[in-house]
Amino acid sequence: MPKVIEAECVACGACVDACPEGAIVCDDVAVIDQDKCIDCGACVDECPSDAIVE
Repeated sequence: MPKVIEAECVACGACVDACPEGAIVCDDVAVIDQDKCIDCGACVDECPSDAIVE
């Protein structure tokens, strides 16, 4: 499952737009709802700051 490295997250929202399940919300940092996440990796690929890792 993807994890957010909070210190690297710039809260740009790219992962929110990339998530097909709507499992990510972004305020100060991205937060992934592990119950909704299907582990597709779309957020990992879209994150410009490499703040989401599998």
